Amino acid sequence: MLFVKNPFNVKRSIVLGPEQIPIPTKRNPLCINFNVELYHIQLKDMIRIKVRYHLAVKLISFLFVILFVYAATSKLLDYKTFTLQLAQSPLLSAYAGIITWSVPGLEILIAIFLILPRYRKIGLYASFFLMVLFTTYIYIILNYADFVPCSCGGVLENLNWTQHFTLNIIFICLAIAAILMGVKTRCIKKIILIGVFAITGVGAVVLLFNLSEEKMQRNNAFLRRYIPHYIEKIHSWDLKFNSYYLAGLENGQIYLGNSTAPLKIVTLDTSLSKAENRRITLDNMELPYRAVRFKVFGTNIWVYDGTVPIILKGNTSNLNAKTIFRDPYYISELIPIDSSKTIIRVLVDKNIIGVFSENTPRIKFNSSILNDQGNGVFDTDGQLIYNRLLKKLIFTYYYRNEFIVFDPDLDIDYRGKTIDTVSRAVLNIVNLNSSNKTKLGAQSLLINAKTATDSHFLYIASPRLGKSEPEELLDVATVIDVYDLIDKSYQFSFYLYHQEGKKMSEFMIRDYKLYALMGDEIIIFKMKEN
Repeated sequence: MLFVKNPFNVKRSIVLGPEQIPIPTKRNPLCINFNVELYHIQLKDMIRIKVRYHLAVKLISFLFVILFVYAATSKLLDYKTFTLQLAQSPLLSAYAGIITWSVPGLEILIAIFLILPRYRKIGLYASFFLMVLFTTYIYIILNYADFVPCSCGGVLENLNWTQHFTLNIIFICLAIAAILMGVKTRCIKKIILIGVFAITGVGAVVLLFNLSEEKMQRNNAFLRRYIPHYIEKIHSWDLKFNSYYLAGLENGQIYLGNSTAPLKIVTLDTSLSKAENRRITLDNMELPYRAVRFKVFGTNIWVYDGTVPIILKGNTSNLNAKTIFRDPYYISELIPIDSSKTIIRVLVDKNIIGVFSENTPRIKFNSSILNDQGNGVFDTDGQLIYNRLLKKLIFTYYYRNEFIVFDPDLDIDYRGKTIDTVSRAVLNIVNLNSSNKTKLGAQSLLINAKTATDSHFLYIASPRLGKSEPEELLDVATVIDVYDLIDKSYQFSFYLYHQEGKKMSEFMIRDYKLYALMGDEIIIFKMKEN
């Protein structure tokens, strides 16, 4: 810093670098005077800026501490809900057990790092990395998944996914600013580290998504025993449409219902050589039916509708169904077990199994047969079937590895386990904000699909792969696992191959013959009796 005498005899301070300091000569007299005062002023400016940077870094760190501690505490205080929400995530459900404790723990650990000046640098980079993970997860949720309940905890759950995404972007920018201002490292090195953490975070979540998708379809915890060539195709019939369902198999006749023509009934012989189309008549046609279905047992036909609280009964000879029950229960499933008695499933806050008889005025319920896991509706969904030989009912859950065997009086015989290991339902429940209703999203983990029973066996179509089973298997065949209801044991499995690309949608088994609906066809397979 120099003071130079100018022609106007006015002293002014000029900041000159070493190469700019003029050399005094006779023709240009200079008064060179090193002045420390201006240097001190510049030093104070630098200190002031540094203090501001330091305060900004502390403020940003403090904001992250509040965010992480609040989020972690909210998760831990409502741990059950947090676990349930993670189990419903299409990305994280396969790893929910690890994440439920590791995420809150990591948030608390990073908060501690941010509080301690010595470890604040690590805390800032860790905060940035964690926010990148969260933001990438939200991006995938927004673009590749149905709605999933937020698992952040506290008031943060009131934000929708777009608001979450925006908030995360803001905190990512704050983390970058704090790193650039507060970390004592060359700027280029900071930028490189930020880039590495960003790429690693995005890549980790994408990899987790792909691995989770694979794990949801594969369960290496169980092995199957396959019997080769267990079934052989013997008959088929073109139904023209794929909207049929199996309503009964009685007296050498196959009865089919049609979901798009609810009162139409198709009867085929068991050799599939001829078909007859008829129509059911109801004595209460003025009711607002929307989901009429029927079941045939012996010579009786039972009609019900899940949207109208009614049961009607008729005879297969004339198909005139008359009302035998009205109000107040909506029947979602009905299984006739003799000429006057049926086992039903109704929804009263949750799914409940009951027995209805024409000889008694009231329905008898047993609410302990189906055990809910927090939802009561979707987690207790499944298929109800009747075994005529054992005179037992079997209810198989769709979303967990369990089936219940009970008698017509609703007394439980035992609860059986399938060879799968998923004991808690993994559900993707979607909220329909417009109607204040919920539905089951596509990312829910289906464990047991359709079921059938004959003799003392239970047959379960499984959409899951076991150990060493090829990925392409489910593209060409349905796996059916066979259980012995007397020994309470898994026996073997066999393949039901798709026919011309048509997958089995429903099946029944009677006297070692398998009757399957596959696309717009009904196909009969002969099974090995030994």
